Amino acid sequence: MSSALADLCRYPIVQAPMAGGASRPRLAAAVSEAGGLGFLAAGYKTADGMYEEIKQLRGLTSQPFGVNLFMPQQDAPDRAAVEVYRHQLAGEATWYETPLVDLDACGAGDDGYEAKLAILLDDPVPVVSFAFGCPPRDVLDAFDRAGTYTIVTVTTPEEAQTAQWCGADAVCAQGIEAGGHQSTHRDDLRPDMGAAGFGLISLVAQVRETVPLPIVAAGGLMRGSQIAAVMAAGAEAAQLGTAFLVCPESGANVLHKQALTNPLFVRTELTRAFSGRPARGLVNRFMREHGPYAPAAYPQVHHLTAGLRKAAAGVGDAQGMALWAGQGHRQARELPAGQLVELLASELDAARTALGPGV
Repeated sequence: MSSALADLCRYPIVQAPMAGGASRPRLAAAVSEAGGLGFLAAGYKTADGMYEEIKQLRGLTSQPFGVNLFMPQQDAPDRAAVEVYRHQLAGEATWYETPLVDLDACGAGDDGYEAKLAILLDDPVPVVSFAFGCPPRDVLDAFDRAGTYTIVTVTTPEEAQTAQWCGADAVCAQGIEAGGHQSTHRDDLRPDMGAAGFGLISLVAQVRETVPLPIVAAGGLMRGSQIAAVMAAGAEAAQLGTAFLVCPESGANVLHKQALTNPLFVRTELTRAFSGRPARGLVNRFMREHGPYAPAAYPQVHHLTAGLRKAAAGVGDAQGMALWAGQGHRQARELPAGQLVELLASELDAARTALGPGV
């Protein structure tokens, strides 16, 4: 790893920031304590909620950690399309006996971004990463002056070049295999989305040839041997999300954890059904029935379906939940996060030994 990344974590293993409650302070602390880089997800939280979690995490570990921010969404969604989708969800509201929120209550697209920036610049954390876009040069320069290492998540070589021009310290190259939201800077993927993104190895190789920045590779990684593969392709570290979802420290719903290795849930697909943005999850009834019609309207669709998803979880119905998962989900191992970090590091060492010197 580069000297800056090596200063942040003993092993080239980053725990992905998973919004929605999975990346809680306990998980991030356990990963950082074990030698990886733990992350909090500030997405969907208020600025005060983010700060409370940062304080909790600081009370659990003195090791470096990161906080991930969602970039504000610039494009206004088609309100009529969202209203049509709301009507299509009426049956779900009846089934789960929960009301659908009005469109005016579906929230803006900034996710409290400016308030979160102010907190992170006033009381800096070691690392801040960004999803759904790249901050302008003045923001990244401000973090540099504060001593914060910045990472911009990218899905194309062009996005990586933008991150370099704007002053990011590193990029997280996210392949199409990744679970959860695709961090595209422009939300213009086609509805089928199957051929709209780069596979991780190809993306890492192309980003490596496009920008000189350190690369953190993300997308479907579950084993130390896969970490070795992306590092051989040009990455300096690997980011894993689904691998940590089943850890006891994860805040993911128990139904979500069980579904990752349940043979009833075989495939993953990209869908807009739950949030309005392309996100990869286990194929279930909700995704099959509503995915083909869901509009490109984030975060409006997220707020529209939030009550339905919560109600489904409350009655134990995984078929109505957003079961985010990467393509390697069947390889999930139910281990304490610290043990998983150590196991991944051991597998990485074994793979490097098998591949020979220089890898």
